[in-house]
Amino acid sequence: MGKGRLEAFSDGVLAIIITIMVLELKVPHGDTLEALRPLLPVLLSYVLSFIYVGIYWNNHHHLLHATHRINGRVLWANLHLLFWISLFPFTTAWMGENHFAVWPVATYGVVLLLASLAWPLLHREILKANANDTALVTALGRGRKTRLSSALYATAVALAFVRPWLACVLYATGALLWLVPDRRIEAQLQ
Repeated sequence: MGKGRLEAFSDGVLAIIITIMVLELKVPHGDTLEALRPLLPVLLSYVLSFIYVGIYWNNHHHLLHATHRINGRVLWANLHLLFWISLFPFTTAWMGENHFAVWPVATYGVVLLLASLAWPLLHREILKANANDTALVTALGRGRKTRLSSALYATAVALAFVRPWLACVLYATGALLWLVPDRRIEAQLQ
C-alpha cells in the first residue's frame, strides 16, 4: 500500500488543527498594546501549541519519508496519533482562556502525554510493516527522547495540581526537546 494518501491526509488534518487554533485568537478591544495584555495567556498557549503541532508535523514528515510500506495497522496508528493532536485546539483554548488554571493545564498535559504515547505506537506499526528495512529500524532507534518527553508530561500533569505555571514550564521544556527534528532518520537515509 502506498503512503501518499496517508501523508496528504495527515498534512491536511494538521493544517486544519493550526487553522482552528488561530481562529480562536480574538482581536483585542482597543488600539493600544495595553489592549493585548488580557489576551497574553491565549497568545502564549497558542504559541506553545503551534510549536507542538509543528514538531509533530516535522517528525511525521521525516518518519514517512523513510517509510516505504504501510498497511491498515499503520493507518489506524496514524489516526490514533492524529486524534490526540486534534484535541490540541480545545485544550489550548481552554488553558489560555482560563489563564493557566489547574484543570485546563492538567488536561492540556494529558493530551500531550497521550499524543506522545501514540507516537511510538505509530513507529512500532511502521517498523512491523517495513520489517526488512534495516535502515529504518536503525534510524528509529530506541526512542529515549520519546520516553523522556512522556515522563516529563506525566510529571507536569501531576504538578499542574500544585503549580500550574511550573507544569507549563515542563510542557515548554518538552517542546524544546523536540524542536530539532530527529536527525537519526536523515542521517540513516543519507
